[in-house]
Amino acid sequence: MPDTLAINETERDDMAHERVTIRTNDGACPCQLFTPAEGEGPWPAVIVYMDAGGIRPAISDMSQRLSNAGYLVLLPDLFYRYGPYGPFVPKEVFAGDFRLVLGPLMTTTDNHKAAADTGPLLAYLNTRDDVAGTKVGAVGFCMGGGMAIAAAGTWPDRFAAVASFHGGRLATDEPTSPHLLAPRMEAELYVAAAENDGSYPPSMAERFEAALADAGVRYHAETYPAAHGWMKPDFPVYDHGQAERGWSAMLQLFGRALPARS
Repeated sequence: MPDTLAINETERDDMAHERVTIRTNDGACPCQLFTPAEGEGPWPAVIVYMDAGGIRPAISDMSQRLSNAGYLVLLPDLFYRYGPYGPFVPKEVFAGDFRLVLGPLMTTTDNHKAAADTGPLLAYLNTRDDVAGTKVGAVGFCMGGGMAIAAAGTWPDRFAAVASFHGGRLATDEPTSPHLLAPRMEAELYVAAAENDGSYPPSMAERFEAALADAGVRYHAETYPAAHGWMKPDFPVYDHGQAERGWSAMLQLFGRALPARS
């Protein structure tokens, strides 16, 4: 396993969080690490798998909100293989040809690479005395939904709970399809789909859920009356009411499946 290297601690606005670089087999992955604004650890750990918009203030704010619910949250920049970028403003990116802007970054990673990167992330969490227990949680958005599920299938003994919000391509004929890892999964899954989502149509949802059911995976899946990306406050399709519903479901999952807070 590659060595990990802590770089420095920083602050942004009213959030105090650490910036840590974690060495992977393919390079150095910049990460942000958040702890609750109040109270003392140790806390259960949760890894956040970003969407294709990359690391930006909105995903950091969401990570801090999750942390404030009682978790140590690790947010890796899975576009590290690409090099420096952005931060992007999704409303501006989606106003044009977003594939032209985000496509080159997305080609640098996939479900298998993200799952491989997860090994060093877990090793880093093992070094921290403010992490409670060895079981962790994960949440992924859009692109990150499949990555979070793939990570749980690759490291089954480490993940207790995984939430995927508007995740796409969860059951395809590609070798990196998350549904192929269902027989290995031990985590409880929450899968929240968007309506009219071309990246996750009903037929794919049926295929994915069938794989989970056949493997005996504990899961709950539902389709929200919202568009792909509804959870992200900086997306043009953000839906506050449905996002709050998603937050409630995610926190219930983590509260049930992760170790008790100290």
